[in-house]
Amino acid sequence: MQRIIVSFWTVPVLLTVLWLATSPFAAAPANFFQLRTVMVQYTGILAVGCMGLCMILALRPRWPEKRLGGLDKMYRLHKWFGIAALVAGVVHWLWAKGPKWAVGWGWLERPERGPKPVPDNMVEQLLRTWRGFAEDVGEWAFYAAALLIVAALLARIPYRLFFKTHRILAAVFLVMAFHSVVLLNFKDWISPLGLVVAALLAYGIWAAVIVLRRRVAAHRRVGGEIVSVHYYPGVRVLEAGIHIPEGWPGHQSGQFAFVTSDASEGAHPYTIASAWNDAERRITFVIKELGDHTRRLREKLHAGQKVTVEGPYGCFTFDDDCPRQIWIGGGIGITPFIARMQHRILEREATGRPPEQNIDLFHTTADVDDGALARLKTDADAAGVRLHILIDSRDGRLSGDRIRALVPEWREASLWFCGPAGFGTALRHDFQAQGLPVKRRFHQELFAMR
Repeated sequence: MQRIIVSFWTVPVLLTVLWLATSPFAAAPANFFQLRTVMVQYTGILAVGCMGLCMILALRPRWPEKRLGGLDKMYRLHKWFGIAALVAGVVHWLWAKGPKWAVGWGWLERPERGPKPVPDNMVEQLLRTWRGFAEDVGEWAFYAAALLIVAALLARIPYRLFFKTHRILAAVFLVMAFHSVVLLNFKDWISPLGLVVAALLAYGIWAAVIVLRRRVAAHRRVGGEIVSVHYYPGVRVLEAGIHIPEGWPGHQSGQFAFVTSDASEGAHPYTIASAWNDAERRITFVIKELGDHTRRLREKLHAGQKVTVEGPYGCFTFDDDCPRQIWIGGGIGITPFIARMQHRILEREATGRPPEQNIDLFHTTADVDDGALARLKTDADAAGVRLHILIDSRDGRLSGDRIRALVPEWREASLWFCGPAGFGTALRHDFQAQGLPVKRRFHQELFAMR
């Protein structure tokens, strides 16, 4: 989390520093309307810069994933940049429109304006002729972007509708890029600020075109076929096995993939619940009924059905040198730990000896399915994992004190958490208060893609 916080604040700080270096307040505005001109430029740069980074991250690029701690963290950063673009856009709009309203209401007096000098540069002359049009389309693009960003933040909007409407933001960004190119002070384009803005716009435009062509991460998509479907009614979970004959590079335990079973619904992210075996070439997904789409999957998925799988993604891969690990899976958050147990089983079969790390797995759940729990116990025994199952109605809530009582060697351990975000945050703070270096040894999946 610390990395994405630093990454988020680096961008507006960098743009602000470059803007101050290019248009410093040394030439202090002589009146309110000169201040307005300066602030319209500044807030516009912040808005389009954050929006450009949103578009870049929407491509799911591989290069920043490990640096940021996984695609789940990248999507959190994408969301923050979207909110920042909305806030900066609102302020930009108020600086642009507010003084005009104040003049109309008689609160301000518009200063006298003399004729503007004709620029010598042909490009600047051309951009000036487009100025009015750029202002008009930019205003409407702002309204569309504000509506779409707010809609994306509303969890009540079904995913399939979010999937279809969110792509429109790519077209909106193209309009905003045109607006920015025309209206940024022409002299600023040859400054460090202009070069950075130009790079963000160019990369963002390229990303927007890819999004509109529906080619995001196309090189990471492979075709597969569903070979098994099993439903666990007690926990309302569907297990689907997919055979991938070729193209899949393999995955690490704890990673996830986007699966498309219905083109109209789009790709949905699911944690992979199996270790990769190149001889079998099969991936298993365990899917909880949490929304309209996942509730319908039980009727829609069947053996022999063709699907598309994209990935793998994520850095929740259990990589550390601690002699002991504590795994905590809340509800459907048990999925990455199932995959890791499968990996330990394959490792034991290949080497003939158990893995060296000692593992305690805590699975807390409100729902109960005897078949699912029996299978979990079987996997834990085979993987050499000490399993602690806590059913909320019977055993109460899991707490840090309870974990420390059951695992006295917890100070030597790293903690790996997947489950409700609030539960994970509470455990993180609890162990931090007890002296655990949580920045290095508390790992949490932020499995929320919107």
